[in-house]
Amino acid sequence: MPAHSRARPRREGEPPLRLLFAGTPAPAVPSLEALLASDHEVVAVLTRPDARSGRGRKESRSPVAERADAAGLPVLQPRSPREPEFLEQLAALAVDCAPVVAYGALVPQAALDLPRHGWVNLHFSLLPAWRGAAPVQHAIMAGDEITGASTFRLEAGLDTGPIFGTVTEAIGPRDTAGDLLGRLAGSGAGLLVATLDGIGAGTLTAEPQPAEGISLAPRIDPADARVDWAMPAHVVDRRVRGVTPAPGAWTTWRGERLRLGPVEPLPDVELPAGELSVGPDGVLVGAGRGAVRLGLVQPAGKRMFPAADWARGARPQPGERVGA
Repeated sequence: MPAHSRARPRREGEPPLRLLFAGTPAPAVPSLEALLASDHEVVAVLTRPDARSGRGRKESRSPVAERADAAGLPVLQPRSPREPEFLEQLAALAVDCAPVVAYGALVPQAALDLPRHGWVNLHFSLLPAWRGAAPVQHAIMAGDEITGASTFRLEAGLDTGPIFGTVTEAIGPRDTAGDLLGRLAGSGAGLLVATLDGIGAGTLTAEPQPAEGISLAPRIDPADARVDWAMPAHVVDRRVRGVTPAPGAWTTWRGERLRLGPVEPLPDVELPAGELSVGPDGVLVGAGRGAVRLGLVQPAGKRMFPAADWARGARPQPGERVGA
C-alpha cells in the first residue's frame, strides 16, 4: 500500500467489520480465504448464479460459491444485483462493508449505498491503468514490465473510484496470464484484508485516481485470441501468453482450429509470416518479423500435446502455412 494509505495493524478490542463478500471465479477465492481467517466477520457471499458447463451441460457452482458452501456461509445468487429481493436481503444483513473481487456484474447505486463503508473492490492492476474486465491479460499483451493490484471504493463508473492502496508485481518474460493472476490473487488478498483493517480502524483514507495514465482492458473474446502472424514475433509471444489459459490462443490449420500454448519468440529467424518449418530446431512459424517456436498445440477434438508430435502426424508440406 502506498505511504499515504498505509493501514496500521488492527488493535485488540477494535470491533471487526461485518462483511458481504462478492466474487465468482477462482482468483477471488484467496481473498475469501483471507477474510475468513481475519478478525472480520463474513456473514454472506454474493456470487453469480450456477451456470451450465462441460459436455454434459451440467449446472456447476462458481469457485467462490463452493468455498462458501464449505464454510457454511449463506450464498446469494441473484440474476442481477438490481433485483428488489436482493436489495432487501442486503439491507437485512446490515453489513458494514462489501469487499468485491471479480464478481462479474454491475452493482447498482441502490446497493452501493447500503453498507456504511460502501463496497471495496480489489482490482488486478495499478489503477488507473487497465480499467475493465481483463487487466492482467492486457498488461501482458501490452508488454508491461510491472503491474499490481489496487483496492478502491466502488462507484458507478468503470473502476474509477478513489484508491485505498496498491501492491506491485513484476511481469516475468515468460509469464502467462494464469501465472500472473495466480500471484496477484495471493498478494491482492493480503492487500484487501489490510484495507478493511484500515477502514475499520478509521485510519485509512481513499485518494482520487490520477487523471493521467488511464488505459482500458475490455473483456477478451475467443475471436480476439486468434494469432495474427503478420505481427512481429515478440508481439505474437505476448498475445499468446496474454490469453493463456483463457480464452486460449489459436490459429487455423487446413481449415480447422489449432489451439496454441505459449510460444518462444525467435527474432533472428527469417521465415515468411505463417509459414511452418519443421526441423532439428523444432516446429517454427514465421511472423511479420522473426519467427516463433511452437510448444504445445491442440488440434480440434484432441488434447494438448507437443508440437513436434503433432507435426509428425500432420506432415506439413514445404511452404504450407497456418492461419491461411
